[in-house]
Amino acid sequence: MTYETLEVTIKDHIAYVAMNRPEKLNAMNGTFFSEIGKAFKALDANPDVRAVVLSGNGKHFTAGLDLKESGSVLGAAEGDPARVRDKLRRHILWLQDSFSAIDTCRVPVIAAIHGACVGGGIDLIAAADIRVASEDAWFSVQEINVAIVADLGTLQRAPYLLPLGILKELAYTGRKMMTDEAKSLGFINHIHSTKEATLEAAFEIARAIASKSPLAVVGTKAVLNHARDHSIADGLDYVATWNSGMLLGEDLMKAATAALTRQETTFANLLESDDPA
Repeated sequence: MTYETLEVTIKDHIAYVAMNRPEKLNAMNGTFFSEIGKAFKALDANPDVRAVVLSGNGKHFTAGLDLKESGSVLGAAEGDPARVRDKLRRHILWLQDSFSAIDTCRVPVIAAIHGACVGGGIDLIAAADIRVASEDAWFSVQEINVAIVADLGTLQRAPYLLPLGILKELAYTGRKMMTDEAKSLGFINHIHSTKEATLEAAFEIARAIASKSPLAVVGTKAVLNHARDHSIADGLDYVATWNSGMLLGEDLMKAATAALTRQETTFANLLESDDPA
């Protein structure tokens, strides 16, 4: 599948998704929101994919919402006020779903960030599993500066990634957070010297993930996301149910044998769904 605002390739069980509007600093227009959701839903359904690396082409990761096309992105319309607001609410839910497709993608997603990551970029990377950044990267919850309440996931997911007081300061002021602060707070996993080094580090993590049992990786992400959104008791019950259904497969014996013999092993892909949609 080809895209207007993205480059998507798959090699050695790793998908690479690059935002591809470098001349616009990867600003997010309506086409982008449609394509990012479609791309991650397609990757979720692809049994050959075991990890995803997400980056941006050009000078910056993303400048966030394309303000020049904000009318189409925000779904502006005229008519009965109640109906217009209902339409806008459903449109915002659709925009949210485009990024939730990253969060719910069954395989881990590693964001490789360089330069500016502002506004919708924070929503985007908050939905990823792992974040690595170059030394020149910086972050801003930019929505407050254009009189918008961030509504695509930053205020819901980032409290699990940042201390609440820091997040509130960022969201209330729109100030820049540089990589050293982001690293010290645990928002990003690692800092690297250049964009290229950052991208290679992301692929190194992806290769490590892709070498593991895909069933175990998918299960680990599902259990972690469930634990984030539920109580400890619910999480323990969920993982007990998951493992009672998945633990007795061939991957366990392969992994155990490899550990005992200190040899590498390979694991079969998960099966393709009869109805990927």
